Amino acid sequence: MAHPPIRSYVLRQGRFSPAQQRAYSSLLPRFGIAYEPVPLDLPAAFGRTAPVIAEVGSGMGETTAEIAAAQPGVDFLAIEVHTPGVASLLKHLEEKRLANVRIVQHDAVEVLRDMVGERSLAGLHLFFPDPWPKKRHHKRRLLQPGFAALAASRIGPGGYFHVATDWEDYAHQVLEVLSATPGLRNTAAGFAPRPAWRPQTKFERRGLKLGHGVWDAVFAKE
Repeated sequence: MAHPPIRSYVLRQGRFSPAQQRAYSSLLPRFGIAYEPVPLDLPAAFGRTAPVIAEVGSGMGETTAEIAAAQPGVDFLAIEVHTPGVASLLKHLEEKRLANVRIVQHDAVEVLRDMVGERSLAGLHLFFPDPWPKKRHHKRRLLQPGFAALAASRIGPGGYFHVATDWEDYAHQVLEVLSATPGLRNTAAGFAPRPAWRPQTKFERRGLKLGHGVWDAVFAKE
């Protein structure tokens, strides 16, 4: 009997605020894309032809919306499983009057595998994935060789794969895995400085004040 795939996340539905509930109900039909195991027509999904960057795990959406607002000529495909996070991102999109974001509420591995075509992305963001800090849970970490190869295959030449984490041992794992992934080249001698366009999250700023580190890895697709 086949074993079910190891998930890199645990569903934590949390609570809706009234504003999030309203945003989810009223805005998901506009910005949401239902998961289907068929290739997604990106220009049709966004209503235009533009570079597309996918974000795996958009969280509560604040960073996604800020980046999208600063880059109106780029389209962003946010992939997030948690309903409160999707609702929060939708609320940010409405508040900022953004039209260049679409959301797929589904497992990121399946979305990239089934819906995103090879070499179709200009970039891929993976910001602060679940670190699964206990050693026995490291197998649940998303950034493994198989996922790195899948991600690299979806990024077009000249594109990039940007990972950020605040767990040092995970950061070194990221460097090791991405450095061994065919078609990817590190843009720095080790870790990269945080690009000015990547906003610091509230969680990140709080951690930095406490002396925690944050590590960025930016790899180019050749």
